[in-house]
Amino acid sequence: MTLPIPFSPGDLVVAVLHSPRERLWGRLLGLEASGIALRGLDLASWEEVLRLARSGDHDQIALGTRFLPMHRLEVLYLDELSSGVPSLGETFRDRTGLEPGHFLGGDPETR
Repeated sequence: MTLPIPFSPGDLVVAVLHSPRERLWGRLLGLEASGIALRGLDLASWEEVLRLARSGDHDQIALGTRFLPMHRLEVLYLDELSSGVPSLGETFRDRTGLEPGHFLGGDPETR
């Protein structure tokens, strides 16, 4: 029996990596057995990112497109509402007034 994979290109996700430990938020570009491609940012600077995005200083935010090998991926989450806590995408939209998909360089009409 094959389990369906709930991840699709364009989804907002949170990737937790190890060695070194990192948490990334971004738009999933691709998912393969060898790893994932992601356009996003490190959550260690989340509050600073929100401040810079809100003030219009987008060029100061370190967005990157990365390939993350599967051996570094500890867990991959869909960025979605959980137990009443808003997703990071919703928080980003509420606190900056920007659509996360547009900010991350994708089509603002999609997720």
